[in-house]
Amino acid sequence: MTGKTHLAIGAAVGAASAIYFSHDLVNIALFASVAGFSALCADLDGPSMLTSKITKLSKQIREFSLWAGVVYLILIAYFFLSDKYISPIIAGGGFAAVLVGLVMKQGFVRNALVSLVGLYLIYHGLSHDQTWLMGLGLFVGWAPWLAHRGMTHTIWIIPFWGWIGWGLEQELAVNGLAVTAMLGYVSHLVADTLTPSGVKWLYPLTKKSFKLKL
Repeated sequence: MTGKTHLAIGAAVGAASAIYFSHDLVNIALFASVAGFSALCADLDGPSMLTSKITKLSKQIREFSLWAGVVYLILIAYFFLSDKYISPIIAGGGFAAVLVGLVMKQGFVRNALVSLVGLYLIYHGLSHDQTWLMGLGLFVGWAPWLAHRGMTHTIWIIPFWGWIGWGLEQELAVNGLAVTAMLGYVSHLVADTLTPSGVKWLYPLTKKSFKLKL
């Protein structure tokens, strides 16, 4: 399913959760945001709404690296034809820059940028003694390197996500956010279970994809 669909389902789950837990319509936006965000995070193991801007940025970085290397080589060629001395280190650096641009994959750059966001969250959580935020940072930094619909799409991640939600609940002193976060995450897995590819709920114990045909 698309990111917009997951977001809509998660937001609806959050709104229903707000009515059940809060009885205060002012909190609907908060609950819907928590559940919607949770519903999207399972897809951090691949291109998603949360990383669409980063994916575009990673492509630009790769292209810049490649063309910068090409320009560098042109300058080296100019100095060489002009009989000017060129340091072997500088010349080698030019070839290395081109190779880096060619070898660097867009997915690698994207994953590295997402991981940097995760590292920032870990640092911020460590600085402010927010263990749950460090846990979120760990998830964000780790998920991009996993196979799509792998570990982030299993039953094992749900308690961990609930722990992150519980930390947020304690931070904001709003009852029900932990359950809402878990329900939002579960909504993503359930929705993907309705797709032809299904979800490997019990991975790595089994690689069987569970599907529900409607």
